[in-house]
Formats: sequence, structure tokens, C-alpha cells
Amino acid sequence: MKEIHKITNQPITLAVICRSLSDAISLELSKEVVEKVKRCRDYLDRKLVREDKPIYGINTGFGSLCDVKISKENLTQLQENLVMSHACGTGDMVPKHIVKLMLCLKIRSLGYGHSGIQLKTLQRLVDFYNEDVLPVVYEQGSLGASGDLAPLAHLALPLVGKGKVYHKGEVVPSEEILKKFNWKKIDLQPKEGLALLNGTQFMSAYGCYVLCKVQRLQELADFIGAISLEGFDCRLEPFNELVQRVRPHQGQLTTSRFILDLLKGSELPLVDKPQVQDPYSFRCIPQVHGATKDTVDFVTRTVMTEVNSVTDNPNIFVDEDRIISGGNFHGQPLALAMDYLTIALSELGSISERRTYQLVSGQRGLPDFLVHDPGLHSGLMIPQYAAASIVSQNKQLATPASVDSIVSSNGQEDHVSMGANSATKLLRVADNLERILAIELFTASQAFEFRRPRRSSSRVEEFLSRYRDTVSFAKQDRVFHDDIEKTIEFLKEVASSNS
Repeated sequence: MKEIHKITNQPITLAVICRSLSDAISLELSKEVVEKVKRCRDYLDRKLVREDKPIYGINTGFGSLCDVKISKENLTQLQENLVMSHACGTGDMVPKHIVKLMLCLKIRSLGYGHSGIQLKTLQRLVDFYNEDVLPVVYEQGSLGASGDLAPLAHLALPLVGKGKVYHKGEVVPSEEILKKFNWKKIDLQPKEGLALLNGTQFMSAYGCYVLCKVQRLQELADFIGAISLEGFDCRLEPFNELVQRVRPHQGQLTTSRFILDLLKGSELPLVDKPQVQDPYSFRCIPQVHGATKDTVDFVTRTVMTEVNSVTDNPNIFVDEDRIISGGNFHGQPLALAMDYLTIALSELGSISERRTYQLVSGQRGLPDFLVHDPGLHSGLMIPQYAAASIVSQNKQLATPASVDSIVSSNGQEDHVSMGANSATKLLRVADNLERILAIELFTASQAFEFRRPRRSSSRVEEFLSRYRDTVSFAKQDRVFHDDIEKTIEFLKEVASSNS
């Protein structure tokens, strides 16, 4: 039985959004939302009867065609034309779980009663969500400025019986789904096409999904980093709280406390260390991992503000009797935030790869490449290569998209955010980070076996025992691709069980 989540005008939390990714939630419009949506639509209909002056996107053309007045008999065709003509997405299909988030976030934004949507249009979007009818959307095509026009046009196409949808593992024409559920095509009313297409839900959905993923990856990065610390026989003095207090960044404090708590009871820190200091990739885990945590906190605040906002245009204010054309669809807040998070995640992968490099380097009593009889066996030489390659790709992807802008719509849209590009490459970097951490775990667990018979803390030993059920110690060369893939799946399972 799915949990029913009522769509209200109260802020939604990231925790609820993350929970929705498990398909455990059905949506239902609250009475408050129903009343506000109907009131706004009734106001707009009366306004169009009483007045004949141009109102952008309602009885005019769009973009640089904003000064072209449209006759009343063509207003419905205007909105449907808008949806069809803007459905110009291309490239790979957006993952289904992100499309479902787009639906959820679009429903929330339209439910504030400032968009002029018909109630039946909004309810159809809810039906799509609940019946797992997911419009086919494409990754490329949005400038992230007048909202995510192309992706949101594809999201809206099935409302008018156009485009394709995912349903029950297949991609089928929207007309078939309308027949299956006995749904009638929506006749879009003035303003509806624009309300559906303007907005930042493509960018926001990617941002939310990555934040849900990163919540788990951050802790795994700390956990795996701690195993590397022990595998490399490092000192724990740099994690002392006295050091953190005199530079009290919250992420740094949180990371050092987690590491010390995790390793409580381990035998390895009690062994005398010949080295006075350890390389930065170990010694500076609190500072580097902590800075990423602080970045995640900032980005979370930005994305959740966006999620709980009205981002289409124009905005309708019933009580004030105003329809105002503004710029709430501009994706700059998201573009900057997601570029920032991309850089932070790239750095988390970069320091992870450096620890992997140190572990296979033949130092601290460890054999070259962590294998018996190196030379005959190459050992874990090439997994580090693979990590380095992925890290390099992340560095390339970390170049900010938001610093670019290309003029569009005959100069009317003369500054764009490129936030959609920020969003899609952010997901690639997050997925890459998971692979880099998997390679570090594979390497660190191998190194740790050379510290036996000493034992780590109970939590680390339990974690390593579970991991060894999936990936065994490598006594000699084998196809390490298989081990890396198994490790990636192991990390996903651990993250899922802890979420």
C-alpha cells in the first residue's frame, strides 16, 4: 500500500522527495490546492471576458513574438501549438525516476494558484504520476532561462495526446495510454501551455535526485576513507577535535567526529607510527570532505527554495487583481548551485583517487600494487588507472556551464543560465563519484588484509565482512572489472539499506 502524500502549499522536504524515489508515494491534491487553482482559473477566465488588452502568453505570441495579438477564437490552438512547437528535445531519454520527479515538482509549483491552470489539467498530471505514466523527455534542448521549455514541452505533450510515455516497461504512443485509461485529451485554455512549459522542474528534478544520492555518498566517502586510513597505517591526531575547534567549519567538525567515532575500538591506531605526518589525502579528510558537506548544505537550501516556489510566467495574483510578466523561470540560482556542487563532488572523487594511488604505491609495509608476488601479478595497478581516468573526466565536467550564455528568441532572451547543462553533467559526476569510491573500497579493503591479524572497530569489521561476502581478497590477478562492478552494486545496496 503506497503512502498518500497530499500536495499542499506547505514546503516539501528533501526527505519526502527522496522517499518518493522508491515509488512508495501516491499524490493527492489537498482541498487548499484545489480551491486556489479553481479560483485562479476563474479569475483569469473572467479577466479575458472583461478585457481585451494584450496579456503576455495568454492572448499574445511568445518570446520575441510577444507583441503579436491573438484572436479569442484561436487562444486554445495557440496553447496547443506552443506545446507542440517547443517539444524539440533531443539526445538521450531522461531517466524515468527523474521524469517522475519532474511531474511531482510541476504539480507542486502549479498548485500554488498563481499559474492559471485548469484543475482537470493539474489532476491529469497527478494521474500520470500515480499510474506511473511517465512522458518521454530528452536530456538536451533547454537553455535554463525561460524555464526548461523543451523538456517541459515533452512532459506536457501527453496531455494533448501527443508524444510518447513510459508505462509498464514499454515506450508507447500517448494516444494508446489515453484510450487505456479512458482519459480524454485536454483542451488547453489560455495561459495553460505557458504555465506547463515555463518553470525549472527539469533542473530541479536533477538537483533533487543528485542531492538524494549525495546524502548517502558523503557518508560512504567518510567510511571508505577511514578504511583507507587504516590500510595505510595513518595517524589519527589530525582528527583531534582541538584541531577542528580552531577552524570550526561545520562540515570539517562533522567529518572528524564521524571518523573518530567510527574507528573507536580499532587496534591499528595503537600501533607506533614511524611517520610524523601522512599525505594530505589522508590527513586532510576533515577539511576536504567537510568542505563538500558544506557545499551540499548550501545547494540543498537553494534547490529546496526553488522546489517550493512558483517558477512559471506570467504570475497571476488574484487578490491584487494583477497579472505580472516577470522572470521567475530563469534558472540562474540553480545553475550556479549545481555547478558549485559538481565541483565539490569532483573534489571528493579527486581525493579518493589520491588515497587509492598511495595504497598501491608499495609504501608503509604494503606490497607493490597490493598483491603477493608482484611482477608475476600486476595486482591493483590498473584499478587506480581507471579511477584516475574517471577523475579526469569529472574535472572536465566540472567546468561551470553557468558562465556561458547564448542569445535566443531574436534577442528577447538575451541572457540564459545554461542550468539544464549544469544539471545533466552534475548527475554524470555523481555517478562517476560512486565508481571512484568503489575502486577506493576495493583497494582499501585489499590493503587492510595486510594489517591482519590486527582488527579494526566493530563497525568497520562488520562492514568489511559484508563486503567480503561480495568481493573476496585478491590473492592473484583476475578480471578486476567484475570486482569493481560488484563493489558498485554493494555500495548501492548499503546506501539503500541505510536510507
